[in-house]
Amino acid sequence: MKFGLGQPFRRVEDLRFITGTGHYTDDHRYEGELHAAVVRAPVAHGVLNGVDAEAARAMEDVLAVYTADELEADGIGSLPVVIVLDHAEGGRMPVPAHTLLARGKVRYLGEPVAFVVATSAMAALEAAEAVALDIDELPAVVEPAAAFADDAPQLFDEAPGNLALHWTLGDLGEADAALAASDRVVELELVNNRIVVSSMEPRNAIGLFDGESGQFTLISGTQGSHMIRAWLFEAVFGLPGEKLRVITPDVGGGFGMKAIPYPEQALVLYAARKLGRPVRWQSSRAEAFLSDTQGRDNYSTAKLGIDAEGRFTALKVETLASSGGALSAFGVYCPTLSGPPMAPGVYRVPSVATDVRIAYTNNAPMDAYRGAGRPEAAYLIERLVDKAARELGLSPARLREINMIAPEEMPHKTATGVSYDSGDFANVMHAGMKAADWDGFEARRGKDDGRLRGIGLAYYIERTGVPGKEGATVEISAAGDVTVHVGTQSTGQGHETTYVQMTAETLGIDPARITVKTGDTDQPIPSAGGTVASRSMVHGGGAIRLATGAVLAKASEEAARMLEVDTRELEFDDGAFRVPGTNRHVGILDVAAKAGGIEGVGDFEQLAGTFPNGAHVCEVAVDPETGVITVERYTVVDDFGRTLNPLVLSGQIHGGIAQGIGQAMMERTVYDPETGQMLSGSFMDYGLPRAEDLPFFDVSTRNTPCTTNPLGIKGAGEAGAIGAPPAFVNAVIDALAPLGIDHLDMPLTPSRVWEAIEAAKPG
Repeated sequence: MKFGLGQPFRRVEDLRFITGTGHYTDDHRYEGELHAAVVRAPVAHGVLNGVDAEAARAMEDVLAVYTADELEADGIGSLPVVIVLDHAEGGRMPVPAHTLLARGKVRYLGEPVAFVVATSAMAALEAAEAVALDIDELPAVVEPAAAFADDAPQLFDEAPGNLALHWTLGDLGEADAALAASDRVVELELVNNRIVVSSMEPRNAIGLFDGESGQFTLISGTQGSHMIRAWLFEAVFGLPGEKLRVITPDVGGGFGMKAIPYPEQALVLYAARKLGRPVRWQSSRAEAFLSDTQGRDNYSTAKLGIDAEGRFTALKVETLASSGGALSAFGVYCPTLSGPPMAPGVYRVPSVATDVRIAYTNNAPMDAYRGAGRPEAAYLIERLVDKAARELGLSPARLREINMIAPEEMPHKTATGVSYDSGDFANVMHAGMKAADWDGFEARRGKDDGRLRGIGLAYYIERTGVPGKEGATVEISAAGDVTVHVGTQSTGQGHETTYVQMTAETLGIDPARITVKTGDTDQPIPSAGGTVASRSMVHGGGAIRLATGAVLAKASEEAARMLEVDTRELEFDDGAFRVPGTNRHVGILDVAAKAGGIEGVGDFEQLAGTFPNGAHVCEVAVDPETGVITVERYTVVDDFGRTLNPLVLSGQIHGGIAQGIGQAMMERTVYDPETGQMLSGSFMDYGLPRAEDLPFFDVSTRNTPCTTNPLGIKGAGEAGAIGAPPAFVNAVIDALAPLGIDHLDMPLTPSRVWEAIEAAKPG
């Protein structure tokens, strides 16, 4: 079929985006609307003695200034912490209140302290400037190791020693014993640098309240309206979720950061109820640097045991991670439940153990960022394996091949308890190396232009589409228009295109007649989980498959009546029901017209994860005089189980690689270690990759169908960002190895590379 699955069907949503007719949160306008601004903490740590808002309240266009006192008096609660775990020693981790506005103390630069509402955005900003904060500044701590020091400033009374969580996976003693019995132990200390998410569209929120019905409406850029309603409303307002409608229109990037509730989303609802008018808030880019949740930021020591035949015997990881100055919804998830279980990668490692200590620190709260723990795990094992290969004198491919789990071992349960259902890792790796012309690299390495050249290999695996439910409803109107309702939320990935394509193939209907609707908790769908963990095509696709199946079942009954046959006598093909052996047939749109419309509902439950995997090969040239790195070639071969649309898939992989290389090459969030002031608070100081920093990527697939979902799909949204950092760093270290350099921490900025080269010079 021309528009069927597997075809390079062009994205249907792009026309409105490139013509400026997309409809984002800021495009929603309401009569009588008010504008809000947030007064943020100007210091990273301090005792908040008082907030003097009298001058601001007296300004002509100001309607209100709210502080923590007003919220407490009105019974407003705290933001929820969705993931709460037990300490390794026993007992629940402390959960300090994450109030919408700071109370008693401020604990990170940019923490909301007051909320100003005025008749215009400018008036709100000017009034925010007039709010005076009485803060006794305290010493700040911005890195987990420093936070655990005996003399470190304490952030929360209920978290002595700044310990948010001590968590372990596996038997640490067993891993120590296995390492001690190994012929060789390779050790590496790694930094996974803190990342500012930098979505194209900053966060925003509009709150509305209907005084007669008591109904709230929130319009906000999120990664799932239903998730935000479930996590935000009851916790903060103590009201049933049905009292809040959440609408998410077009969204300009999320990457995990927009999957969680924020203070401003609740504050606009609170203000709308208090003032009886719509209230809107739009983050500036400067605010985004300070107040969006950030990603990564952990420090690991990893040890890999190897026997005399080059086989891995044990892996032990000790990690220090940051929570930031408040517990975010999934703040402890990434360095615990997400990353460590994937630590063995695609290798047989009989004993694996991880010890994680998460610290409260005086910087922005931490949460999910593209990959959410799996990039950290892949970076750790792939850097470690590369270092081991160099020490053993083996090629990086050979050591990996010796230890890779084979297809005949599937399903395979790792030492961390994760069950891989499918994969042909060695063959995918060799396909990636062949596509990258690995064997021809030595000739390119010797190019006489004064630059040092290197090639890096990394093999990633991740867990996506985690267990959960997703619903969909597919409607064919009597007029022949098709509407697909689904709960997952596109933030730029191209969901509409693939959902249209899936529906068109199943129903045999022209894609131009199909509209996809998402992002509204009033949608007629049985369940919704939103867009996280690359779950949309697995869960949303599974739900649409069930819903279109239900449409066909209903339509076949009507068609049978129209054709005066039994439903068992009908065949369905290319949009029409046919009676075999005759020319009698009726189109599904004619059936819908006769029936006055047809609706099908699907409620899909995914019971296990999917495990996309693949080989990344990066080729770089390093200028020893400046430390500047040029990425000359980049090749990826992925296993995504099944490709639904190669164009959409390629876009996802390209974007992920760019973000992964961005982290590895230049992105670095810097806070002053003594004051907690942000030193990289704008794009003048925080580097993002541009087109000129990257080559065109050679991306292809070598798929092994997934066995844990009916479509055979393995989630693809995060894969590029997982494989790119270790491939890039491995390539740079390969270039610098002749100088005796065997490790550099991300980001590999020109200054950091140049300093390493200078330090390696004799004398």
